[in-house]
Amino acid sequence: MKRSDRSFDVIIVGGGHAGVEAALAANRLGAHVALVTHRFAALGEMSCNPAIGGIGKSHLVREIDALDGMMAAAGDAAAIHYRLLNRSKGPAVQGPRTQSDRALYRAFVQRFIQRAGLPVIEGEAVDLLQDAGRIAGVELADGSRLSSRAVVLTTGTFLRGVLHVGLRRSEGGRIRDAASVRLADRIRDLGVSIGRLKTGTPPRLDRRSIDWGRIARQDTDAEPVFLSFLTNRIENAQISCGVTGTTAGTHEIVRAGLSESPLFSGAITGTGPRYCPSIEDKVHRFADRSSHQIFLEPEGLESDLVYPNGISTSLPEATQQEMVRSIPGLEDARIVTPGYAIEYDYVDPHALSHDLACPAAPGLFLAGQINGTTGYEEAAAQGLVAGLNAARFALGRESVILRRDQAYIGVLIDDLVTKGVSEPYRMFTSRSEHRLAMRPDNADQRLTPVGRDAGCVGEGRWRAFCAKREALSALRDALSRHRRSPGEWQALGLAVRGDGVRRSAYDLVSQQRLRVREIRALTSDIPCTETVLEEQIEAEALYAPYVRSESARSELAGSDMTRVLPEGIAELTGSGLSNEVLNRLRNHRPRTLGEAAAMEGVTPAALEILRAHSLRSLPGPA
Repeated sequence: MKRSDRSFDVIIVGGGHAGVEAALAANRLGAHVALVTHRFAALGEMSCNPAIGGIGKSHLVREIDALDGMMAAAGDAAAIHYRLLNRSKGPAVQGPRTQSDRALYRAFVQRFIQRAGLPVIEGEAVDLLQDAGRIAGVELADGSRLSSRAVVLTTGTFLRGVLHVGLRRSEGGRIRDAASVRLADRIRDLGVSIGRLKTGTPPRLDRRSIDWGRIARQDTDAEPVFLSFLTNRIENAQISCGVTGTTAGTHEIVRAGLSESPLFSGAITGTGPRYCPSIEDKVHRFADRSSHQIFLEPEGLESDLVYPNGISTSLPEATQQEMVRSIPGLEDARIVTPGYAIEYDYVDPHALSHDLACPAAPGLFLAGQINGTTGYEEAAAQGLVAGLNAARFALGRESVILRRDQAYIGVLIDDLVTKGVSEPYRMFTSRSEHRLAMRPDNADQRLTPVGRDAGCVGEGRWRAFCAKREALSALRDALSRHRRSPGEWQALGLAVRGDGVRRSAYDLVSQQRLRVREIRALTSDIPCTETVLEEQIEAEALYAPYVRSESARSELAGSDMTRVLPEGIAELTGSGLSNEVLNRLRNHRPRTLGEAAAMEGVTPAALEILRAHSLRSLPGPA
């Protein structure tokens, strides 16, 4: 970038997963974009676990990909281990996940940014420029100013970040990177509500010091499920991960060290993620458990570092070493970098609108952990939406809002904006009342046309999408046209019910769960196509009747929000409500179903249970 070029349509502050997707989305719309980050070399850094996807999170990754984002492509380009989670369950709740080579992932992101021609400015943004109350750009620590019509803040854990290892604390956005204090002060001046959250990471181990012969092995999937709709081959050598676990001795070491844990000494005031607790939390909260599983995830093909997923900790370094060496296979393991907790500022997402704009400062958009979320995938999803809408704002166009019944990204943003957060928000399939319709396999069918209309889907992806859509339509039509009686199907060799009803091949897939390839092998009327397309049709057919029922229930429940909840609803043990939901009901005592729906942590499934109890207990709405 020429040093004289200091004026842009959109400036992105932060080069993490949210910032990268924001910059690329704004750039795809044709906006003049600059990305401000401390170090170009840190772009695409996987600062915590070296993995992309998983249950719930993979839905977001596929949706990012459907909108022509980068994360899925980067995940596949860096994948050294593929694993489909929830394989034994239905495709609506399955979760493709990749173990990534950190160096390959980072290199892919940096190449992608360079090929997009995006200007990257190395520096620290310390102030927001305003003109008549509207955002007008940013000021950097060296005193230079960049002007713009919109700014997207994707500051991650850097706002007033504090690192904790035992009772030792230091300022930092992550290890080896400074915190952002002046910008944090500036955001407070906007008058938005600010809180503190906490996250953490485990120690990194030297691969050569691990006794792999004593550790169970988890192999990569023989037939991997790729993250991106455009990926068609494995890029790298595939490796195995290790599986071990804590012991009773490990737990005793942790308990003995709690007095020096910042979590238990009061040094940390921010709330940590409920669904990704530290080993201190696990030992304290689940005192009856004698072991917790640990996955040993190599950080790269050429790296000697191993990420022990499951023992995030902020205990003193000496205690961490003692704890690690009490784990089978790690008796001689050497810690290269200790685990630590990080506490940071976040903005209450109630302050945002559904396009991730901050009305208190027109032209300002926020995305990622600054909004109270946790995880690469949640950050990237918000980054794409914020970048898209910041560019549309700068170019004088209307915002694009994704609905709850349209995308998990819509669920994520609606939950944040309407319910807020009291702990770092993580995506789960249970958060969506439309989860049977919004599967990972059909994310492109749901969102690529939306992205095309919004201007963020390029020609290459659109051509690939149109070809896939035509192939799916042809296969669906052929299956629907091909109708036979039970006897005729049986004569072909298919074990179908002999009830006299003529059924199409599509009906057999839907009602009797036959595979497309089984039917195709017996008749020439069904075209041969890719396995992934056949599997998508099978999922669509399988869920079709349930999707109709799900939609009807959602509409009925939506019209029933004034229904009064019965007395004692919070004491319904054995009702199917989780302990988390019961605790929230006890603490907040909602009077109606609508009040319960507005509470953080109350999922659509929980609302259905509450509605059923209210129907049995009371005659009608208030």
